[in-house]
Amino acid sequence: MFTLDYEFSTSIYTFSSKLRVPGIRLWAQNQLSELKQEMALGCSLNLAILSLCVLLCLKLNSANEVVASSRGPFHLTDTHVDIGAAQSGICASAVTMHGYKCQEFDVTTDDGYILSVQRIPEGLAGGGGMNRPPVLLQHGVLVDGMTWLLNSPQQSLAMILADNGFDVWIANIRGTRFSRRHVKLDPSEPEFWNWTWDDLVIHELPAVLEFVFQQTGQKIHYVGHSMGTLMALAAFSERKQLDKVKSAALLSPIAYLSHMTTALGVVAAKAFIGEITTIFGLSEFNPKGDAVANLLKIFCAQPGVDCYDLLTAVTGKNCCLNASTVEICLKNEPQSTSTKNLVHLAQTVRDGMLTKYDYGNSNYNVAHYGESRPPPYNLTNIPHDLPIFLSYGGQDALSDVKDVETLLDSLKFHDVDKFYVQYIKDYAHADFIMGVTAKDLVYNQIVKFFRSNQN
Repeated sequence: MFTLDYEFSTSIYTFSSKLRVPGIRLWAQNQLSELKQEMALGCSLNLAILSLCVLLCLKLNSANEVVASSRGPFHLTDTHVDIGAAQSGICASAVTMHGYKCQEFDVTTDDGYILSVQRIPEGLAGGGGMNRPPVLLQHGVLVDGMTWLLNSPQQSLAMILADNGFDVWIANIRGTRFSRRHVKLDPSEPEFWNWTWDDLVIHELPAVLEFVFQQTGQKIHYVGHSMGTLMALAAFSERKQLDKVKSAALLSPIAYLSHMTTALGVVAAKAFIGEITTIFGLSEFNPKGDAVANLLKIFCAQPGVDCYDLLTAVTGKNCCLNASTVEICLKNEPQSTSTKNLVHLAQTVRDGMLTKYDYGNSNYNVAHYGESRPPPYNLTNIPHDLPIFLSYGGQDALSDVKDVETLLDSLKFHDVDKFYVQYIKDYAHADFIMGVTAKDLVYNQIVKFFRSNQN
């Protein structure tokens, strides 16, 4: 059982009083009262929620040793916003400037979200005609499509695929900076944020794949990183999108999360409180906002918490990032997601199972699913002949080796000639999208895999 000191809880209460959010202020007051009565349960609640914040919102918004050594302690109240990108879009800010053609599209989902999608139709050399194989790149949680464009063109997967003859499409999930639109709802309304990755599987992935299919007339190669792998695996397990997807490359897959090696993940899993949305009164989880920044600042002031290198503490020690890439990353990421989405991910950490969202009440679950428990995603249902490339790292604290082995066990009957597994001993979570060696170790293998599964 974890306990917190009186000064810490007082700081939480003082901070929450400035929020003007009655729910969190009342919660903080109650927690302080319980601490005064030396009730350990209230202490555990504080730590669990703050741990969850740190665990799930600082994947890419934290200082690594390169930045920390030159800038000193990381200031959690810093706001890293790429103004040019926000005004001009991903094409103008990260693609056409390098000489590549790029197109911007809007895709509307069947539940009303308007998503930004980019297309790099060809490489610098052009050519390839009208039948270039399409590839969809799907990013993870708390980042956006810019994550595929952080390195130089020679090291970024999007450009590498384009230069190798592919028609590249980049997705941006709801709530990120270019996909904060809806046919009826506004991001300031809580209902705009009433979704989890279940909804990305049900509404978003089908909409984007259908759009790309209609534009190209071809089945699509898919690349997912982190939550992008979760979306694909969940869909495939229900035999969905298979008429649109030709093959899938899964980088740092997170279908299972129960063996994360970060201590913060362990705390969140053991002491998770399902009513976090109600407690905080926050529907949008914005890592750049004052509420989250101040909570994290308080947390990082506690003894034994090292915020100089929180990226390593949460994702594992990334072997192959350089300073310029990290600086670009911090200018563009992280992005908002829904608090409900983070709750769903935390349920996966806690339960060790891959299921639909648990409403925390059997009656609510029955209303949504017709049963008292949320139904699982059965990954053994994924078609054995679907070509899959899976790459994971030995230093990844989120996509831990043991959890990937559980995933691999679910896929043990997959056709041998349709399943390629790559293990990179020194890689952690961010190396797969920002590593300077990723081209040679991973991306070239993806190109070869897609070409071998073109028919």
